[in-house]
Order: sequence, then structure tokens, then C-alpha cells
Amino acid sequence: MTSVVDRIPGDRPVFSVEFMPPRDDADEQRLWNAIRSLEGLDPAFVSVTYGAGGSSRDRTIRTTGRVVKETTLVSMAHLTAVDHSVAELRNVIGWYASLGIRNVLALRGDPPGDVMGEWVKHPEGLEYAEDLVRLVRELGNFCVGVSAFPYGHPRSADLETDTEFLVRKLRAGADFAIAQLFFEADDFLRMRDRVAARGCDALLLPGVMPLTTPRILAKTVELSGAAVPPALAARLDPLAEDPAAFRAEGMDVTAELCERLLAEGVPGLHFYTFNRAKATKEMVDRLGLLPRRSPTAVG
Repeated sequence: MTSVVDRIPGDRPVFSVEFMPPRDDADEQRLWNAIRSLEGLDPAFVSVTYGAGGSSRDRTIRTTGRVVKETTLVSMAHLTAVDHSVAELRNVIGWYASLGIRNVLALRGDPPGDVMGEWVKHPEGLEYAEDLVRLVRELGNFCVGVSAFPYGHPRSADLETDTEFLVRKLRAGADFAIAQLFFEADDFLRMRDRVAARGCDALLLPGVMPLTTPRILAKTVELSGAAVPPALAARLDPLAEDPAAFRAEGMDVTAELCERLLAEGVPGLHFYTFNRAKATKEMVDRLGLLPRRSPTAVG
């Protein structure tokens, strides 16, 4: 089974994409339309986010398995420690292995219902993401990723403490890290520098979401934990009532961010898709990340 790190050669930039498990039949159709639309663009890998609840968890496992069985894509599964005993985590990891999945993003996860709530581990579960990394490593030949936070995790005391936790996750056996959303390239690059200063040269991938609507901008604020920078607000806020103009300017902003990251040598860009393909397809075409440069490449 091909690993994520095998798909990131380092001599040329690549892109990857993230999907969410479908909530209903209509959502499933939308998801698979996006998957099929992006499959021909040869992303380095695709990932499916994880819900700790039973039905959401089952949809994640089913969707990730379908990607493995029914497409040519390299699939990465998400796994969180939320509300899981070690025995349950072993079971999920075993399910992933049985489906032929060998790439896992190991996350501690947020408290159910309130991402800023107090974290309470399962009585028979794990406390930290680094513990989950070790467990996945113990159970098979997996390629393991972790999350990174350019602005620091909301529960970290400061950036230095947060960087220490990231390095610990990587040294526990993680092969790479994917950054949560951020607004400016320097936010990611400074995090990369902090990790490097600790003697850690692990693969770090920036997470990107094309800013196509005010709702997506608001979601970026929520997921990043950071306010919109004044310069960005000055460009986008006046266009909030003009969907076409907002989308055009938002795509320009996103392209500028990606171009700076690529110029600074990032090996790949990880796109959060919200189960839609159009903006991601446009962006990777614009950035020259398609496997071939022709009009049919994005048809």
C-alpha cells in the first residue's frame, strides 16, 4: 500500500485533499461527485475526517474504505481519541488495516459538542495525540500523520509550548504533520521555523481552504482560532454582498497565499474541500499543480 510520504517526492510540489463523511444520501452523492471530479487530477492523497460518534465514525470508515476499493486514490483515514477506550481504538485501527488502509492521521480530538470545552479522556482511553501515534505504530506498518497549529492549539499556554507538543508527536513516530487553517503564509512559515529550531525536520504540510464565500471566511476564523487580518478584511469585507466579486477576490487571496508557500519550498498543499471540488480544481490548475497542462486536465 502506498504511503503518504511516498506520494510527496520533494522535487516538485503536489496537492492533497480532505473530505468529510457524508451526513445523508444527498451528501454522499455530493461527496462522490467531488471525489470522482478530483480523481483524475492525481492528488497525492485524500483524507476523510473522523467523527467520534457511532454513526459518524461508521460513515468515516465506510467512506475511506470505498475510496480504497473503488478509486485509484491514496487514502488516509482520520482517527481521534475522543470517547474511545484503547480497546475501541484498536478495533478501529484493525478495521482500517482490514480495508487496506495504511495511512492514518492521529488526532486527540475536541470535546464532543464544545471544541473549547474541558478535555476529559475516556476512563480507559488515551490522554494525548502522541499516545495515539504510538498505538497506531504498535499495531501495524502504518504511515502516521498528526495535526499542527500555526497559531497554537487553543489549550496551549503559548506558541513555544505548542511547538514542543508538536515535536513530541513527531518524535513519537509520526511521519508528517498537516497544519490547521491560517490566513497568512508567515503564520505557517514561522511554525516551520520553530519546529526546525528544535532539530526536527519532519514533513509539514499547510492546510488551505479557498475563500469563496463569506461563510467560508467565517469558517476559517472558527477553525484557525484567529481573527481575519485587517489587510484581508479590507479586501473582502466590501464585497460581502456581491458573491461573484467576493469569490474572485477570495480566489486571488488564496492563490497569493499558496504561491508564497510554494516559493518558500513547501512540498505540498492540503486543500480542505467541504466535499466540493470546483474551487480546489481551479486553484490547483492556477498554481500549475496538475499532472498535465491542458484544457482537458480540469474538464
